[in-house]
Amino acid sequence: MTGNRRDPTAGLSVYRVGGTVRDELMGRSSEDADYVVVDASPEEMRSRGFRPVGRDFPVFLHPVSGEEYALARTERKSGHGYHGFVFHTGPDVTLEDDLARRDLTVNAMARAPDGELIDPFGGYRDIERRILRHVSPAFREDPVRILRLARFAARFADFQVADETLTLCREMVAGGEVDHLVAERVWQEMSRALMEAHPSRFFEVLRECGALAVILPEVDELFGVPQVEKSHPEIDTGVHTLMVIEQAARLDASLSARFACLVHDLGKGLTPREQWPRHIAHEKRGLEPIGEVCERLRVPSDCRDLALLVGEFHLHAHRALELKPATVVKLLERLDVFRRPERLGPFLVACEADWRGRRGLEDRPYPQRDFLERAQAAALAVNARRFVEQGLKGPAIARAMHETRVGRIAELAR
Repeated sequence: MTGNRRDPTAGLSVYRVGGTVRDELMGRSSEDADYVVVDASPEEMRSRGFRPVGRDFPVFLHPVSGEEYALARTERKSGHGYHGFVFHTGPDVTLEDDLARRDLTVNAMARAPDGELIDPFGGYRDIERRILRHVSPAFREDPVRILRLARFAARFADFQVADETLTLCREMVAGGEVDHLVAERVWQEMSRALMEAHPSRFFEVLRECGALAVILPEVDELFGVPQVEKSHPEIDTGVHTLMVIEQAARLDASLSARFACLVHDLGKGLTPREQWPRHIAHEKRGLEPIGEVCERLRVPSDCRDLALLVGEFHLHAHRALELKPATVVKLLERLDVFRRPERLGPFLVACEADWRGRRGLEDRPYPQRDFLERAQAAALAVNARRFVEQGLKGPAIARAMHETRVGRIAELAR
């Protein structure tokens, strides 16, 4: 009983399931708990005050806590892709039936109300062994599970993907299942993976099973493309890209900056082989594939805009200490940081990650960041009012502000 209200779960067979059980066993904090209800009907859930939210299968929100309670269900493949399923709920569906439809053994455990761990597929054993393993052959029926597998590899970087699970993923790719992934789900899983502690693992797993060539062929093509060893001891452009993403995570970069790091060198994948290992003008050449990736995956505009800026101007940032003051002002203008001053921070974090994303050079300083931040502050301090008071108008004000900004930045460089 809660006050004078009857507990809406009283008499129901309710189990805590999924990630919250996994994280508890791993000693990690967890997000909101999820629950499965066995031997109940949608009508009974509604009569108890639960609010239905699921369109494809019965999921309900607790009338007081707002937590999700789903009826135990099974699923059957009825077509290609994520939406090609028929779901079944009913008194004949057991807790084990529900757990069997889940993706990985570490996510297929439950806690009974008395605290008993229910683990029919060896999830706890796989946690102890640091293995990500599929629950059953039904894994192959949903291509989103490949993305989730890769995302969990990014979250739990000390876990290895089971050989048989990688084999199953390769079979799914070969069978064309990955071709049916919708852009929204790809971006949803990829954006979450980019924000994990070790985002490079997401792309490594996708590449191992062949899915990266389908989902992000522009990134997959970077592997095997050489760079000048003097500036890139790791040589391989794909390896460099993954190192840059890791540095972005190390710098606690925003999602927009991490995505920019992922695609900043796409132009190197288009360099003619006869020009290898040099990549002249790869910054401009990369803008088209960056735009194509953003359009195909329906990337949010803030991520797209920053990615294009980082792709075009990251070498300008690296050379900031060598640039003429007028060129520094022009760079700041191209970045539009006078109207949008908040944009410079993520841009510089992405550039710093690129600077450090090189084998053996991960800890080298990036004084360019401090210089450009001070340059922005000095330039922003130039106010149009003084020029208006001098009687200047229109373009004359803009020219005067530009020249004054150049002078302020020249003083910084002395």
